[in-house]
Amino acid sequence: MAWLYLLLAGVLEVAWAVSMKHSDGFSRLGPSALTIGLMTVSFGMLALAMRTLPLSVAYTVWTGIGAVGAFVVGVSLLGEHLSPMRAVAAVLIVTGVVMFKISSPAQH
Repeated sequence: MAWLYLLLAGVLEVAWAVSMKHSDGFSRLGPSALTIGLMTVSFGMLALAMRTLPLSVAYTVWTGIGAVGAFVVGVSLLGEHLSPMRAVAAVLIVTGVVMFKISSPAQH
């Protein structure tokens, strides 16, 4: 269950990052409120995951999902620049996250 909480926390991290972009520096009420709400739920899910998972694994996986997810959304939906080096960097982040998952002790 901890891994499910962590996955949801990571997806919500991407969502709050996108809504923060749309908040225009917290100058737009709707996207700003959405950002704060999504952050709260994301942090809550991360906290639930950390009941079982080690900090080093949970936080790294959470930030990895957020970083790569934000990169994918930025490139695919927001028209941000995609270069070979940025793509390799994203692959390296995913590789690191997978290695953290594989190397973590089995959870009950």
